[in-house]
Amino acid sequence: MKGHLGVHMNKQDRKGIKALSALGLIITTIIWGSGFVVMKNSVEVVTPAYLLALRFTIASVALVAVFWKRVKKISKSDVMCGGLLGVFLFVSYFFQTYGLKYTTASKNAFITTLYVILVPFLHWFYNRKKPSRNNVAAAGIAVLGLALLSLEGDLSVNIGDLMTLVCGFFFAFHIVFIDRYTEDHDPIILTVIQMVMAAILSWAIAPLLEGSLDVTVIDISMMTSLLYLGIFCTMICFLLQNMGQKHLTPNTSSIILSFEAVFGLMFSVLFLGEQVTIKLAAGCVLLFASVILSEYKRKGSAKA
Repeated sequence: MKGHLGVHMNKQDRKGIKALSALGLIITTIIWGSGFVVMKNSVEVVTPAYLLALRFTIASVALVAVFWKRVKKISKSDVMCGGLLGVFLFVSYFFQTYGLKYTTASKNAFITTLYVILVPFLHWFYNRKKPSRNNVAAAGIAVLGLALLSLEGDLSVNIGDLMTLVCGFFFAFHIVFIDRYTEDHDPIILTVIQMVMAAILSWAIAPLLEGSLDVTVIDISMMTSLLYLGIFCTMICFLLQNMGQKHLTPNTSSIILSFEAVFGLMFSVLFLGEQVTIKLAAGCVLLFASVILSEYKRKGSAKA
């Protein structure tokens, strides 16, 4: 009787932890959704690479200050794994931020969610779990949705849209490898290391692409935006993502994180005055249909 009660409690505990993990990822998507608006406004003032450098540096300093006791216990393995996550993170944000400079915030938000479709295929490659027909169908529907979101009147593709597509690929790698590394590593330590790595890479590439930083453009308003991006959109969000993914599958995590696009569009309409056209709405519907189809397949397989 006591053993059955213990098993029941363990199951309840696991459900509670998963529910909290899912809630953490939802909070992350809301903050990230608002971050698209802040990034769109900020990238008009500070050049993209320097914007990332400042953002990741603020997050790194805050993380080290808060988790100093854990930082002192970092191992070589932590550095290797967290460093690779930092590379994926930097590349994805680099292309997303540059893409945002040449496209709208709502399109940038939606195209980024391509990682939702890519995660099952990367899972197949790295974990030998083959995607089903539903995954393939979902990918096809997603491509149609992305075409409606990205293709312009003359059927050309905006350079910003292409950059954002690259961003989606690296976000997918980031999600898959977070799932792999959080099994054996402290997610908080991984968060610290990847923020530091992303900051180092940003400062290294910024002078090469953008010359010197014009510090005169950083006024009180800009500093407020940088603190919001660094503390909330970076430090807090990636802590929640890394800790949440420790208890959720990569597919489930990517599905939840994809709702970043919903909030990105919502905040863009509310604060940037962007118009929701029939074409854009149709693209959104197709993209989310692909997300639902992909997740439905995973749940069905789990039951089977």
